[in-house]
Amino acid sequence: MDADLKMSVKQLNFFYDKFKALENISLDFYAGHVTALIGPSGCGKSTFLRCLNRMNDLIPKSRVEGKILLDNEDIYDCAVNVATLRSRIGMVFQKPNPFPKTIFENVAYGLRVNGIKDKTLIADRVTESLNQAALWDEVKDRIYDSALELSGGQQQRLCIARALAIKPEVILMDEPASALDPIATQKIEELIHQLKKMFTIIIVTHNMQQAARVSDITAFFYMGKLIETDKTDTLFTRPKLKQTEDYITGRFG
Repeated sequence: MDADLKMSVKQLNFFYDKFKALENISLDFYAGHVTALIGPSGCGKSTFLRCLNRMNDLIPKSRVEGKILLDNEDIYDCAVNVATLRSRIGMVFQKPNPFPKTIFENVAYGLRVNGIKDKTLIADRVTESLNQAALWDEVKDRIYDSALELSGGQQQRLCIARALAIKPEVILMDEPASALDPIATQKIEELIHQLKKMFTIIIVTHNMQQAARVSDITAFFYMGKLIETDKTDTLFTRPKLKQTEDYITGRFG
C-alpha cells in the first residue's frame, strides 16, 4: 500500500476472563481508507473494534496481549491517557444514541467535556460537524430543538457529527446502518465516502453488499480469527481461501 499507515495491530489476543475471544490478529489500517470487518455474528468483529479505542477496558476480567499502534505508539502503554486516546479515535455505535438534549448540545457535548469554553469556537465547530455529517441543511432552523425529535437516520448522522466535533483522526463504526431503513442507509454510506477523505474509517458490517460499496479493504473474521484480508474488490471476486469464498457466497454465516 502506498497510503500512510495510521494504525497497526500486531499479534493481538483478547480474553474475557479465561475465554480467548480474539486470537493472534495482525491488521493494518491506512489514512484515507475505509476498512470493513465482516464475518458471522459472534466472530469477534465488534470485540476487535472496541480493542482499537480501549472500550473493552470497561469489561471486568478482560485483558489484551499484543500491540495496537496509533501513529507508531502503543495505545495500551501505561503512559497513554485513555480519554485523550478516545478523542483521537471516535466511535459510532449500532443504534443511534443521542442525548436527551438539543441538537446543538449533542454536538457540543464532547467539546465541553474536553474543557472548551469559547462559545464562538463551539458554535463554529457544531456547524462544521453538522455540515460534515450532511445534516446541517436539514436541522439548521431547529438546532435548539430536542435531538430526540429527529428521525432514526438523522439521529445516526447526529451521532456521527458528535464524534466529528472533537476532530478525531480515526472513526470506528459498529454497524452504523443496521437499525436504519434503506434510504437512511444510503445517506450513511454516501457520508462514509465523503469522510474517508479526512479520516481513517473502520466499519463493522453484517451486510456484505455494504462492505463492497463503502470499503477499500475488507477483513474477514471467523471464530475470533482473522481469516483473510485484501482489497475489497479482490476479496469479493477472487478470495484466496475457500472459507472466505464460502462465507461471501452465502454457504454459511
